[in-house]
Amino acid sequence: MFVFAAGACRRDGGGEPLPPGDYTPRSADHDLSFPAHKRDRIRGDALRRAQVWLPPSTPIPAADFTQNPSGPDGFGPDAVVPCKFELKPSEGRTPKFQCVVAGGQVLKVKYGRNNPETFGEVAATRLVSALGFGADRMYVVGKVRCYGCPAFPYPKVEIFDALRTDWSRAIEFEMAVIERRLPGQEIEGGWGWPELAAIDATAGGATRAEVDALRLLAVFLNNWDAKPVNHRLLCAGGTARCEQPLAYMQDLGQTFGPRSIDLGGWTRTPIWADVATCRVSMRGLPWDGATFEEGTISEEGRLFLAGLLRQLTEPQVRGLFVGARFTDFFRNRGADVAAWTRTFLSRVAQIADRAPCPE
Repeated sequence: MFVFAAGACRRDGGGEPLPPGDYTPRSADHDLSFPAHKRDRIRGDALRRAQVWLPPSTPIPAADFTQNPSGPDGFGPDAVVPCKFELKPSEGRTPKFQCVVAGGQVLKVKYGRNNPETFGEVAATRLVSALGFGADRMYVVGKVRCYGCPAFPYPKVEIFDALRTDWSRAIEFEMAVIERRLPGQEIEGGWGWPELAAIDATAGGATRAEVDALRLLAVFLNNWDAKPVNHRLLCAGGTARCEQPLAYMQDLGQTFGPRSIDLGGWTRTPIWADVATCRVSMRGLPWDGATFEEGTISEEGRLFLAGLLRQLTEPQVRGLFVGARFTDFFRNRGADVAAWTRTFLSRVAQIADRAPCPE
């Protein structure tokens, strides 16, 4: 039996039993909490020393955007992933749920043909990561077979999904992606764009060029949902003093245009709010870009990002949209991969092929 709703193709799991294993969810508390009298000092010190960019492990011209991220804990694009529904409140407004695989690891599943995060977050995280900036890992899979899932899982109001839970029954989600966070522990609270001014290169933090390149990349993507909760300050090493802090854009689902996966809007939204001064802004985009404040990009920052983007080939850019299945998004009728590729390269040219930014 097939069920069509929220743009996702769901069907009954066919009566196959849940594979054997321990599905007791393991603790997944990623946040570092500190006593109130220490929190501001520790967080401020970590932010001052934060990196925003590291040399990518794979050379940019060799990045394959048609494939899922590599690694021992990954998933193949045709994988059928069985899991047990985890009733937990969801943040945001787009369809998602938590699911436990054998061994107790809790996965975040995003689904739906009319859910922009099912597509945009895949493309954006692959691009951002390949360029050397921090990003979570998103896996396109064949289907997620969720045992105990309601037909339309989205535990915004837990009691509704609790009443509909049937552990003997599986629902399959065929338009789904699985999110894995970057390893490390996070300092709770995230960060807002004005706070990146505290990063100090002399204390071991990112350079001005790297911070400006990250800001310009956010504009390139139209990453307008820039609330602090959608950004992470990660302790990638030891946690006693938050060793190796990394500041990165975490939730990249609302990207590629003012309406998200919006080719016309992405094409019409220029990189520069004022070309002559290299001023950037997200005013006019949803939420006015949230914490993203209007500002100017340094010439070093422009050149830094331009040097990264210029290493991408046209076939790679096409692969970015093919691998993220952009043409399957319900609003993408008539917007083919070639059109997305042209707009992407046009936006690169707006950054790279212009007069230097004034000092």
